Parts: sequence; C-alpha cells; structure tokens
Amino acid sequence: MARSGNEPLRARSALRARFALAAFGLVWAIAGTVLFISLGQTGWAVFFGLLALATAVDLFVIVRRIRQGPHWQPGRDVPPYEPLHKR
Repeated sequence: MARSGNEPLRARSALRARFALAAFGLVWAIAGTVLFISLGQTGWAVFFGLLALATAVDLFVIVRRIRQGPHWQPGRDVPPYEPLHKR
C-alpha cells in the first residue's frame, strides 16, 4: 500500500490491548515494589514504584481515550489512511 504522508495524523492503536498490557504491567510493577521493599532493596523498590506510577498514568490516558469514543478508536469501516487520489 502506498503511503499518503499523513500517517501520524491517522495513527491508531488497539486501545483494549494496550489497556490489558498496561494493567498486567501495573500488577507486576506493584508486586515488584512490594517484593523489593520486603527484601530491603530500596533502589529497586523505587524503580518499580516509578514504573508503577508511569503505568498508572498510561492506564489513565488509555481509559480517557476509550471513553472519548470513535475519534480515538474508529470502527473497522473507517480506513486507516485517506485513499490516494489517482491522477
């Protein structure tokens, strides 16, 4: 498929898949934080705590975009790119 040059404007992501992966990552980041706190590894605990914070912010953005509706997650009938105009 030829590129039209406006891909960054029309880029889409699978928000439900991103949500599931981010939720999975948040659970593991929290588990890592708790584990390293219990082991007394402060540096690793801080790292996993910051990772959990970043993942929580990502989840917030994903949920916000899902709730905004089809602007962020168009249906299958909306093409990802504008069709090229034949000369």
